[in-house]
Amino acid sequence: MQIDAQHPGKVAVMQNIHGTMEFLRKYPPFNQMESAHLAFLVENCQLRFYATGDSIIKPDDGPIEYFYIVKQGLVHGERPHSSKDGKETTFEITTGECFPLAALIGERATRTEHLAAQDCFCLLLNKPAFIKLFTLSNPLRDFALRGVSSLLDQVNQQVQLHATQTLGAQYSLEARLGELAMQQPVSCRPQTPLREAVRLMHEQHVGSMVITDEQLKPLGIFTLRDLRRVVADGCSDLNQPIAQLMTQQPFALSPQASAFDAAMAMTERHIAHVCLVEHGRLCGVISERDLFSLQRVDLVHLARSIRHAGKLETLAALRSDIQQLVDHMLAHGASSTQITQLITQLNDHTVCRVIELGIEALGDPGVPFTWLCFGSEGRREQTLYTDQDNGILFDAADAADAAAIRGRLLPLAAHINQALAECGFSPCRGQIMASNPELCLSRSEWSRRFSGFVREATPENLLASSIYFDLRVVWGSEDGCRQLQQELLDLVADSPLFQRMLADNALRQKPPVGRLRDFVVARKGAEKDTLDLKVQGLTPFVDGARLLALANGITVSNTPERLRLLVEQEVIDAQDGAAYAEAYHFIQQTRLQQHQLQSRGGLPFSNRLDPDSLNQLDRRILRESFRQAQRLQSSLALRYQL
Repeated sequence: MQIDAQHPGKVAVMQNIHGTMEFLRKYPPFNQMESAHLAFLVENCQLRFYATGDSIIKPDDGPIEYFYIVKQGLVHGERPHSSKDGKETTFEITTGECFPLAALIGERATRTEHLAAQDCFCLLLNKPAFIKLFTLSNPLRDFALRGVSSLLDQVNQQVQLHATQTLGAQYSLEARLGELAMQQPVSCRPQTPLREAVRLMHEQHVGSMVITDEQLKPLGIFTLRDLRRVVADGCSDLNQPIAQLMTQQPFALSPQASAFDAAMAMTERHIAHVCLVEHGRLCGVISERDLFSLQRVDLVHLARSIRHAGKLETLAALRSDIQQLVDHMLAHGASSTQITQLITQLNDHTVCRVIELGIEALGDPGVPFTWLCFGSEGRREQTLYTDQDNGILFDAADAADAAAIRGRLLPLAAHINQALAECGFSPCRGQIMASNPELCLSRSEWSRRFSGFVREATPENLLASSIYFDLRVVWGSEDGCRQLQQELLDLVADSPLFQRMLADNALRQKPPVGRLRDFVVARKGAEKDTLDLKVQGLTPFVDGARLLALANGITVSNTPERLRLLVEQEVIDAQDGAAYAEAYHFIQQTRLQQHQLQSRGGLPFSNRLDPDSLNQLDRRILRESFRQAQRLQSSLALRYQL
């Protein structure tokens, strides 16, 4: 479609070509385009005004004829509401952003009505000119083909490139294990003599021997560590069958699993080898050495050093290595979820070792107990900035027995809390720590406490439930905790009123985006011009996912995992679940990078961010991520009629 050269909008653009080009150069993908291509775009544009409420394009208009760029104002994408009459805003398009790429390239109508949310000026490029520019400009073509969803990929690539340049390492933690296991696995039968098995290991230059049956199903594994144990035990019979000395039921992963999966398994289980099994048959072995040589991320070694630290000072020193490890992880393309899981895993090892050293120092209290963690640690979502949220669970015959056991455990709990503080885990300001007598409880006492939270939904109890209901075991038996979790799910399922109050509570933290400005920031004090990534950004996702998980019998506490299972159970739409997870991931990643910068600069950790410190791309994605938090809250308000 040709545009009249005398069209007022066309004239307006032609009169200010230079100014329009300078405007576009502030925003992707125009900031990457050649000047000649950008000039072509501007010369073929017209400027059009849309008053608040005007429909710019809608599905009934048929195939798209123009490429739109918002010069000023705000555009809402709206679609029929999935569960009620009327429409819902699914996305916002603001200054410097463009639409509707997918429909334009697909030569179809838009599926979403685009409305002027406020008075708008848009630059319109006709379809023939867009097609020509599409063929000329690689940045525009890449942007258009990949779409806005690629923005997060671009940011991840930027982060990874920067970290890689800094660290000089190139390797992805997402690499498939099947690609890394280059050597054929060395195996033998259960009846093979020890002497023969060790000879084979020596000849093949491997550190492990997998013992299999005739169908190559792994039955056990014998490693150099096992050999050292056998020698230390004074074994003189080198002809005894390897089956008597092997470690039974070796841990296995699929060849499709990632390097990160293997590293986390080694870290968690204190093993140095992982069998690769496909269709029940052994097809490879991955050692920690294989991972280290490729990744240069010595996380298994770090985990082992933490678990075997002989004194508290050693533990505290090792903790500083975690920051460097996070740098490496970013360089290897790890996601924020992987990094927070890793930090949590290393934190768990630290806690376990602190408990063991505490028992060595004060003596065994003589009663079995379980060390619980709550909050972000309970969800496996810890960053470099973390405080203590913990408690103790034990079995007792009655109230008097519980009081007596509590008296024996509290001195140890106080010692552990203090030792953790020396290792960098800040004491909880709200005293949510095991040394607090109210959090060193028998199973029946914990049960009564949780029941009280649900039956008496006071503001204090709702706040407590948002902390305590994300619980898991770090040290000790898991049986009591599992029983508590099941009781909790039953209580919540039977209390629609409590669910509704949890939903109301989940709406209290509003994401920091407004209608007239990019971000809503603090207006005065030390926090002026900043927003809180944790409270305003992550909490809406955490609270929303927790509520829906508890209401639908989901026991896991990790937020991305909760979202995945909610999609699987069809509680939330698959597209919505993916959008929520991606938004959560980006906010968490932004937070991790912020903490890294603070740590390197010797600054105290803070979750507050000045959005003006971000580049245009990051700002755009952060704003859209907050918008997804708003959408989740809107769906909760609808679901619970708030």
